Amino acid sequence: MLWIKTFHIIFIASWFSGLFYLPRIYVNLAMLEDSDQVTKSRLITMSDKLLKFMTLLSIPSLVLGLILWQMYGIGASSDSGWMHLKLLLVMMVIGYHAYCFKLLRDFKEDNNHHSHLWYRWFNEMPVILMVYIVALIVNKPTDLMSFLLNLTAYFMLAILGFFAINFVINKKRIKQK
Repeated sequence: MLWIKTFHIIFIASWFSGLFYLPRIYVNLAMLEDSDQVTKSRLITMSDKLLKFMTLLSIPSLVLGLILWQMYGIGASSDSGWMHLKLLLVMMVIGYHAYCFKLLRDFKEDNNHHSHLWYRWFNEMPVILMVYIVALIVNKPTDLMSFLLNLTAYFMLAILGFFAINFVINKKRIKQK
């Protein structure tokens, strides 16, 4: 079972690295001028190859996860409500991955309707989903509601801290100019 867990984690990490990077390419595509067809073609080719590779990585990730759940009983006990929430979040990750195909098709057909700022926010979704999934796996909470409220509060504090640090750094840059 430990080898199955090991490879499950490796494939998940690899899949998520693609989910983190692909929307960054979309940001660059959204920022391009219409006349820059060479760069657009290169970025679309990169996106296409990455999306296909990510899809190949997602399959063993999901299969190994199902094996751990069904054959080894991970998350199968009566107090495993956390597993249901984790499965819902995994379904959201799969939906996000599928939506990346639609977005790439829109770029290929010159039918993009989103700004680079939209893609920057879109890029944060897999990070948020990963934080919640990992927290559920590590903590295996029995009281899901209080766990989610606490995790969300910590997450919001981390985001506020990030913005505060960013504000201080930018303020120092402005003073130096």
